[in-house]
Amino acid sequence: MMNTRRPTSALEDHRIPVHAKLAAAWTSFMFLYIYVDYFHLYKPGTVDGIQAGVVYEFSISPTLLTGMLASVAIPALMVTLSMTLHSRANRITNLIVAALYIPYSLFNAAGESWDWAFFYGLSIGIEVLLLAFILRSAWTWPRVRSGAEAAGPAADDRQHEQATA
Repeated sequence: MMNTRRPTSALEDHRIPVHAKLAAAWTSFMFLYIYVDYFHLYKPGTVDGIQAGVVYEFSISPTLLTGMLASVAIPALMVTLSMTLHSRANRITNLIVAALYIPYSLFNAAGESWDWAFFYGLSIGIEVLLLAFILRSAWTWPRVRSGAEAAGPAADDRQHEQATA
């Protein structure tokens, strides 16, 4: 009996839509964002500060908690918005939000001691890399080609033949 299988060495690679890339990146960003905050609770003195009514240097208040909720809600909403907005609005929204979150992420290291530099450097570094990926993906969003350009060189030849006939 003859074996009809052909050996293959290359893996099939499908083009992933930009919408899906952005949603995946925002999802990764959210997991990291939430876990960094969670692991921060293990830092000595953090829970004592919370029990005393202070987060970082700020008194715990409805305004502070609303701001903190908004800072988590925006990237969480970006997961859905990246999959549902039309391309133009999606591109603009991702460029603006990711660009604003880079300095916001960097701010999280403000006032921290060098003892915690690796923790904050790693977490913020990965956050910034994900945001840079979002910016690059949105900035380089493929454009739809129009008319003869979309049909390729053969369409150009046909149009030229029709014009000279």
